[in-house]
Parts: sequence; structure tokens; C-alpha cells
Amino acid sequence: MKRMTATGVIATLCLLGTTQAYAQDNRMTLGAVAGTTGVGADMAWRFSERLGVSARYTGGVDWNTDYSTDDVHYDGDVSLAASKLTLDYYPFSGGFFLSAGLMLPDIEADVVGRPRNSTYQFNGQEYPADALGTLNGTVTLADGIQPYAGVGWRQSHRSGFGVFAEVGVIPTDPDVSLRTSRGFEDMDNPLSAQLRQDIRQEEQRLEDEAEKWPVYPIAVVGVSYTF
Repeated sequence: MKRMTATGVIATLCLLGTTQAYAQDNRMTLGAVAGTTGVGADMAWRFSERLGVSARYTGGVDWNTDYSTDDVHYDGDVSLAASKLTLDYYPFSGGFFLSAGLMLPDIEADVVGRPRNSTYQFNGQEYPADALGTLNGTVTLADGIQPYAGVGWRQSHRSGFGVFAEVGVIPTDPDVSLRTSRGFEDMDNPLSAQLRQDIRQEEQRLEDEAEKWPVYPIAVVGVSYTF
């Protein structure tokens, strides 16, 4: 009788363990997030106790910033957007996860540059501000498909509302494109030819400054619901 009771208890525990493991499979989590790439939505499918896939899109956040070199003061309108697809590993079968995959960022700024003095001066060569107008262009910090790695917490091991947080990094790939508002560099004269070279050097100078940040930090927080 005691043997039958012990056997029954063991069988019941095994059944409960199997049911619990199955309950943690095939869970879908939806979340609303905000962070360093904007605001948006996160969706995750946890297809086993320790593995899942997730997708996220954020964007819609713009702000103004400025930056100055020795000769030019730049005003920039920064725009952010990013989408992500990753494989998530839950090492402790709970909410903590490690994430790796791909991100498609679109992080850039439209810039307008004006001389800090009465004239533009590049490499010792002066250019009248009236002849050039403003320096207009685009500074791209990250664009195209990039590898992503991060860690986070997602309420995907049990149903209901929860909190969501994730931090990670992507590599940057700076690119700068500048032009004058009056097209002076396109004219057919020696000073315009010199300006074309000087603008390329100014672009390279700005790219070198941006490359001091080899990675862009990704950080988001939000709320989620697991079905």
C-alpha cells in the first residue's frame, strides 16, 4: 500500500512537471516600449522553456542638437528608428534572457552649418559666407542591417501583465554628406574646385568625430502582456 502511494505521488509530480513545462511553451508576449531608438512595440514568441524569437520596431522620436568645429557651427535635427529580429535564450527558464540577432537602424541627422565668424575658413582658405550660404547635409550614424547583442527581462514565463527591459549595442557606421546651399562648389572656377576638396575634408573630420563612438547603445523599457 505504501509502495502504491509513493508511486502515485511520483507519477503526480511528473505529470505536474510536464504540464508546467508545456505551459511555458508557445507563449506569446506583446509589449509597448520606449528607449534610445524611439517608441514602439515588441512581440515575442517563446516556443520552448529556454528559447524564443522576438521582433521589435521603434521610432517616431526627433530632437534638436548642435555641434561646433573650429570654423563651423552645426544645428542638427536627429531622427531615430530601428527594427529588430533576434533569437532569445532564457538560461534560467524565467524572465531573464540573452538576445542575439539583427537590427535595421535608421539613425541620422539633417544638419545646417554656419560660419562661426564672418567667413568660412577651411585649411587656411577663406570663403565669403554670402557666396556659400549655409552648409547643408546629412550625418548618418547607423544605417543598414547591423548585428545586435543584448540582455533583458521579459514577462514570458507566466501569463499576465509584466514589465519589459532590454539593453544592448549595435556597431555604428558613420557617413557624412555636405553641400553649400548656393551650390558654389559646383561652379567652374579654381576657388570652387578648392572648396570641393575642403568640403570632403570637412566631411571626413565629422566622420572621424562620430567614429569615437564605435557602438550605439540600445536601451528600452516598457510594459507587456503574455498570453
